[in-house]
Amino acid sequence: MKRKIVITTVMAALLFAGTVFSGCSATVDPSGQQTGDEAAKESGTEEALEGDETEKESGTAEASDEEKAAEVAALIDAIYVQERTDETDALCEEAKAKWDALTDAQKELVEGEEADPDYFGRDTGDASLDDPLNSDDIGENEILVVSFGTSFNDSRAKDISSIEKAIAEANPDWSVRRAFTAQIIINHVQARDGEKIDNVEQALDRAAANGVKNLVVQPTHLMHGAEYDELTEALAKYSDRFESVSVAEPLLGEVGSDASVINEDKKAVAEAIAAEAVKSAGFDSLEAADKDGTAFVLMGHGTAHTAKVTYSQMATQMKELGYGNVFIGTVEGEPEETACENVIEEVKKAGYKKVILRPLMVVAGDHANNDMAGDDEDSWKSMFTASGAFDSVDCQIEGLGRIKAVQDLYVAHTAAALAGNGTVKAGATAAASDLADGEYKAKFTTDSSMFHVNEAYDDMGTLTVKDGKMVIHVSLASENIVNLYPGKAADTKKDGAKLLEPTKDEVTYSDGTTETVNGFDVPVPALDEEFDLALIGTKGKWYDHKVVVSSPV
Repeated sequence: MKRKIVITTVMAALLFAGTVFSGCSATVDPSGQQTGDEAAKESGTEEALEGDETEKESGTAEASDEEKAAEVAALIDAIYVQERTDETDALCEEAKAKWDALTDAQKELVEGEEADPDYFGRDTGDASLDDPLNSDDIGENEILVVSFGTSFNDSRAKDISSIEKAIAEANPDWSVRRAFTAQIIINHVQARDGEKIDNVEQALDRAAANGVKNLVVQPTHLMHGAEYDELTEALAKYSDRFESVSVAEPLLGEVGSDASVINEDKKAVAEAIAAEAVKSAGFDSLEAADKDGTAFVLMGHGTAHTAKVTYSQMATQMKELGYGNVFIGTVEGEPEETACENVIEEVKKAGYKKVILRPLMVVAGDHANNDMAGDDEDSWKSMFTASGAFDSVDCQIEGLGRIKAVQDLYVAHTAAALAGNGTVKAGATAAASDLADGEYKAKFTTDSSMFHVNEAYDDMGTLTVKDGKMVIHVSLASENIVNLYPGKAADTKKDGAKLLEPTKDEVTYSDGTTETVNGFDVPVPALDEEFDLALIGTKGKWYDHKVVVSSPV
């Protein structure tokens, strides 16, 4: 949600009105007397002529104001993009310089597709309190902390930087560096504050140039969602530039198959955020808040990715802990039950008359300040208030990153990655011996557009490593492939050939629909190396294919 100030049309109307009422032609009042410029011209007075000239100059200045504001708006829109280019640095610098040259009145006229006066004008805190962690000469061991990012300076320092510092304190022999995945945010901070933060590609290039041999990546993302998938894909392109690369778990750990699946990570986060919410609200306990009729609504981002079930799992976790007055919602309204209007009805039905809104997000940035606590009619605070069902609606604008227990959980995830979980050796084909026993998410790619992982899983399967062997479970696009065989099609006719039998997997798509498809447990001889996998469909003919399993996380 962006607060737009629509003013240019109004200004044009005022200018037009000014021209009509100040007049360039004679008018006659009811008494028959001439008025306006004609009377002034006929009077021949110098003062009237000077006044006319001043009026014209004023009209020119106002038009120029709009042009200057429009130029800044166009520059903001040009850097409000997710792709970094060779022109990005120059555009950021030019946008800020031209903004600084505007008068206060001109700044209020800045409006574009994404631009508004708040882009440069909103006070979000002191940027100098934040460290972008992008220095060089760092040694052979690096922990790269990857966050979505935020342009709110206070939140960046209190939430993201606090996590980075906790990880650094726990690992004094490793250099901790930062990367953001949102180029839009990187550009905003650079243009407004002159602080340069690396994107993932820049951070990986920097690590390689610094001679880093061992790289551990700690995402601060909540879950294994789209951002996490994009990160692992980016890392796969750099695996041969380091001796080892390991990716740690996001905050809430493994996603799980349905809303009932919870884990220790989700429990730790639920307990931590509930305790902090209670403390900030001035209650002695969650039970005391409940007796007071107060409900806590935790607002996450939401996603169309299959990982959206994580929010439902967090709601399950709250119930398991007996937190009846804690509710889960999302800005995007995915999953559907987490949409604001549905959460309002749920809180009303439970009988609570007081509501405290708080972000279920690592940072208290734009979503927390605007979508949750903003004054626009579509903010959560406004919608809860407009429902008329509650005596009070308050907001706690505090990110998860500033909570000590959450920082400790990230430290624990980093420690697990340092111990070898998820590490893939570069420079040679990786085998099961390179991975610790356990479950991983891994990419499953094939040589055919007709044979692939179901779209709901973004080419990913579940890789199980146990006793030196690897097996990946993949859910396919339909039930049309009835058997697989680890080898050539011709070998299926040999005595003792064992076909892979399908499982029946139920997949849920982004629109909420479900479908039963065939899944298979495929033996994996090695990672990052093609191997033969034959298939037979409903027509009864075998086909040879090549597949690759890679990027285990």
